[in-house]
Amino acid sequence: MDNNKDLITLGWREWVRLPDLGIKNIKAKVDTGARTSAIHAFELETFSEAGREKVAFRIHPLQHDEETIVTCVTDILDKRVVTDSGGHKEERIVIATTLDIGSYTWPIEATLTSRDTMLFRMLLGRTAIKSRAQVDPARSYLVGKKKKANKA
Repeated sequence: MDNNKDLITLGWREWVRLPDLGIKNIKAKVDTGARTSAIHAFELETFSEAGREKVAFRIHPLQHDEETIVTCVTDILDKRVVTDSGGHKEERIVIATTLDIGSYTWPIEATLTSRDTMLFRMLLGRTAIKSRAQVDPARSYLVGKKKKANKA
């Protein structure tokens, strides 16, 4: 039984959009070694609004571009302790958002953390692509293309 024919094939890196957060372009590393997806975030501020816990944060969506900043506000889904690739544990805010990649759209969960020292502003973990996509580690940008007209 071959269920792989129904899966999207992604490259190891892809351009994605996060429309709920107002992010038109962000390069994501597709990382099946990471369970949880992560989005670069700084200046996090939590608050309550109409009985809902929310977070406001800022992001530099493009690598090597500290000038472009997007400010995002969204509901907090959860807080979880995540172990990074270096074995360090960190409590992170978890949000739910919509992922657009090429012509495909689906909901994902992602944690918010500083990725200043990382090459990619977003990590797309295996939970976000489970039952939807497979990865060709030898290729890049198979589905997501950067929109030329919009910088971020």
